[in-house]
Amino acid sequence: MRLIIINGPNLNLLGKREPEIYGSQTFEDYFKILQNRFPDIHLEYYQSNIEGELISKIQEKGFDFDGIILNAGAYTHTSIGIGDAIKAVTTPVIEVHISNTFSRESFRHQSYISPNAKGVIIGFGLQSYDLALQSFL
Repeated sequence: MRLIIINGPNLNLLGKREPEIYGSQTFEDYFKILQNRFPDIHLEYYQSNIEGELISKIQEKGFDFDGIILNAGAYTHTSIGIGDAIKAVTTPVIEVHISNTFSRESFRHQSYISPNAKGVIIGFGLQSYDLALQSFL
């Protein structure tokens, strides 16, 4: 099984950015834990702060991978292009958020990804990625 985790803007700052919301662990450290926990899964990780690069990665992996786990960060609430990219590919996508977006600012309640995603996991911290990964097993 081949899965990719794609993270959007500012998620490269996990461990430093607003630890009261996002925790103190870097994503790179957490990714190593996931790789060790699921050794039989070919697991890749990609992060970009640039919307077009995220779309390109979805298109690149979206026809031959078994799943995409996507945390598009703030682009979740603004990017019709990312939503359209998910709709265009055949690989199922699970939308993930570390925080409970519905307990935050009202603009975070809208997602352009959810209507095209296989499922949505919100608010379980970094464990949201683990839950998304398990949903593909």
